[in-house]
Amino acid sequence: MTRAEQKEHTRRTLLAASRRLFAAKGYGAVGLAEVVRESGVTKGALYHHFAGKAELFRAVLEEVQQEVAARVVAAAETAADPWDQLKSGCAAFVAAGADPEVQRIMLIDGPAVLGWTEWRAIDEKTSAKHLTEALTTLIDNGTLPAQPVAPLTRLLSGAMNEAALWLAQSSGPDDLADTQTALSRLLDSLRAHG
Repeated sequence: MTRAEQKEHTRRTLLAASRRLFAAKGYGAVGLAEVVRESGVTKGALYHHFAGKAELFRAVLEEVQQEVAARVVAAAETAADPWDQLKSGCAAFVAAGADPEVQRIMLIDGPAVLGWTEWRAIDEKTSAKHLTEALTTLIDNGTLPAQPVAPLTRLLSGAMNEAALWLAQSSGPDDLADTQTALSRLLDSLRAHG
C-alpha cells in the first residue's frame, strides 16, 4: 500500500469508527480516546487527519448528508416525470430520515454540535440543492404555480426534517407509511390547477 493509500485508509477507518460511535451514543457521549481505541489507530494519527472531535464529527455528518442525498437522487431518477421525481425524492428523504443513525447524526447532533448556520450550509450543498433544482424545474414547466423557490424549498425541507425527527420518537407500525401519505398529499396540494 502506498503512503497515500495508507493515509486514506486511516482516514476511512477513523470515519467509520466515529460514525458507529456517534450513531450509537451521540456526540456528547463519545470521547476521542474511545474513537482511537475503536479504530485501532494512534491519537497522533487522528490529529494528523482531524483537528479535534468537532472536525471529525463534521466529516461524519458530511458523509451521512451525501449518502442521504444520493439515496434521494437515486429514488428520484427511477421516475421519468419531474413531478414523480420530486415526490419519489421527498419520500426517500423521509424514509432515510427514519433511520436512527441518520436521525442522530444529521438531524439531532448535527445542528447542536456545529450550530444552525454551519449545519444549514452543509444541508444547502446536498439536500436543499436537489430540492431547489426539482422545484425550479416544476415551476418552469408549469406544474407548480410561479413563485419564489427559496421559501418553498425551506418550507418543504423543514417539514420533512420535522417529520423525520417525529418518526425518531414515534412507535406506531404505520407511522412511516402515514407520514409518506401525508407528505404526498401536501405535495399534491401545491400543484397548479387549471
